[in-house]
Amino acid sequence: MAKIYLFLAEGFEDTEALSTADALRRGNAEVVLVSITPERNVTSNTGTTVVTDKLFEECDFSDADAVVLPGGMPGTVNLDKHAGLRELLKQRAKEGKLICAICAAPTVLAHNGLVEGYKVSCYPTFESEMKGSILTRQMVTEDRNIITAEGPAAALPFGFTILRRFLSGAEVDDIEDSMRFTHLMHQ
Repeated sequence: MAKIYLFLAEGFEDTEALSTADALRRGNAEVVLVSITPERNVTSNTGTTVVTDKLFEECDFSDADAVVLPGGMPGTVNLDKHAGLRELLKQRAKEGKLICAICAAPTVLAHNGLVEGYKVSCYPTFESEMKGSILTRQMVTEDRNIITAEGPAAALPFGFTILRRFLSGAEVDDIEDSMRFTHLMHQ
């Protein structure tokens, strides 16, 4: 079973965090919601409060198969300000380990020099911050150890793309079908 850490900062985007976590959990991934704040309760940009599983300082992340950054504002700015998270991302990138970011959150990777020369997706208004990256303008983009996505509507495809790193295509297809995602895509 994959172990995936998903980081929440004040002002995170609900759909990107919770729909991604939902898709991953349906694939039997152990998703750990991690607060980068001093509190376990973290409030989204729409006012939804989520009780996280752990505080950043309580984790060592050595068992992480993937890390996920949801976007949202000011959530993305708050993620980018967290020194411990920046160092974790740099270490994972150096080791070629899986890093996933959606919407505005790919800018955290760009600001830390982690996606130069990589194909990426991000929310269109943040494209100018993706210096040195190759913008695909696709809903979800995979390039080596980096998975990025455009925004809230991409949350489920983003989650399914991450799952495909750990499950067979047929297993993920079954999850997509059970969530009626396949039906949606064929309308």
